[in-house]
Amino acid sequence: MASLEEIRTERLRKLELLKKEGINPYPSSVPRDHALSEIKSRFAELEGAKKPLALVGRVMAIRGQGAIQFVVLNDGTASFQVVLKRDVLGEEPMDFFGETVDLGDFIGISGELFVTQRGEQSIMAHSWTMAAKSLLPLPEKWHGLQDPEEKLRKRYLDILFDDELRDLFVKRSKFWNAIRSFLLAEGFLEVETPVLENTTGGADARPFATHHNALDLDIFLRISCGELWQKRLMVAGYNKVFEIGRIFRNEGMSPEHAQDYTQLEFYSAYTNYEEGMKLVERMYRHVAQEAFGTLTFTIHGFDVDLGKEWERYDYAETIKKFTDVDIASAQLADIEDALKRLKVEYDRKGWNRIRAIDTLWKYCRKKLGGPGFLINVPVEMSPLAKLREGTNVVEQFQPIIAGSEVGKGYSELNDPVDQAARFQTQQDMRDAGDAEAQMFDREFVEALEHGMPPTCGFGVSERLFAFLANKPIREAQIFPLLKPKQ
Repeated sequence: MASLEEIRTERLRKLELLKKEGINPYPSSVPRDHALSEIKSRFAELEGAKKPLALVGRVMAIRGQGAIQFVVLNDGTASFQVVLKRDVLGEEPMDFFGETVDLGDFIGISGELFVTQRGEQSIMAHSWTMAAKSLLPLPEKWHGLQDPEEKLRKRYLDILFDDELRDLFVKRSKFWNAIRSFLLAEGFLEVETPVLENTTGGADARPFATHHNALDLDIFLRISCGELWQKRLMVAGYNKVFEIGRIFRNEGMSPEHAQDYTQLEFYSAYTNYEEGMKLVERMYRHVAQEAFGTLTFTIHGFDVDLGKEWERYDYAETIKKFTDVDIASAQLADIEDALKRLKVEYDRKGWNRIRAIDTLWKYCRKKLGGPGFLINVPVEMSPLAKLREGTNVVEQFQPIIAGSEVGKGYSELNDPVDQAARFQTQQDMRDAGDAEAQMFDREFVEALEHGMPPTCGFGVSERLFAFLANKPIREAQIFPLLKPKQ
């Protein structure tokens, strides 16, 4: 078997042969009357017209030799058979085809449609031309790429041979378009907010840091999809806004976590978290139906039906149920004892009671299939949500599906004094070593002091898409970040 370098050398020889005959192996355009999918769908009509047609595609298979050859082309819309006959195409064009064309090349064909004796829709080639010469071979047709990392690194080849993967990214596009169309139909305005920030906000996460040369500033890539900016737009008088954009978190990798990914956040004035839950429930059903054509899914061993009545999970009660820990009275040592008993591992860096309670909750959520909403989260766990009157819990909700949180929303905190105090608590935690605690954003507090109406905000990342597709998040991204190949 020839090595990859030997194959490439041979194809370079064929490239020079094309050039020697005055043929541009990479023309800027090639005649094309229809996509192959259209030719197949309109075959009877186009065949009946008895007119020559021009089509283009990648050579995916070649069989036969001598007087007749059969070639399968694919243009990304469909596959179609080309028949080359020596007495129709001519001696020289037929021989030159055999001397220069390889699997993976893009070629143009001009000819007439017909049906073979075996009943296969085909085109009889009257002439051919090179559209783009390939220098490296395609993976073996039946097995494709096998190594998991290589499949991610050469995603373009994996998609080429894996129809299920190709369909996955069509669904991904439908997923985000369905969210966008749903919110636009609900009267939301789509906005764009800064990706580079002086102060990160809107989430508990470690940011990526960089330097702005023109302003000589150390800055951060955003960790939320413009939460504090969109709230400023509530101050500005907009009633409903949303953004779908890329966010960045310099954190660990897992089947559920990526470092750069797409997220939606919306904010709706004169709306509270109860109304937000109703909106989100409708949105999730709409998006699932539009992107996947169903409301029922099997995810991580859970059977999930988005069409059924959604449950409510009380934060403290759920933790008590699964761990026998009362977080209202438990001290840090008590929680650590429980985590040890439950055999839950955790990182001691930036460790404190809040992180300990959150670790305990993450153990519990894995037991919840959903769909449902986590509610009644203690105020210290959520520094940006509005406190429910007369309680120590916030008006927050988080959709729970297949043991994971897939979104977060709340009645937004619009009391500037309270917000400043919570920011200070977070900043103290950050100064003590908690790199995920939030920064004190004084300019945002100043905006709140001008007055922000009662508002419900909500955010959900592409983790929801990955969950519905029952894929690890990296496999649900078209080009996930990988280390450079050594």
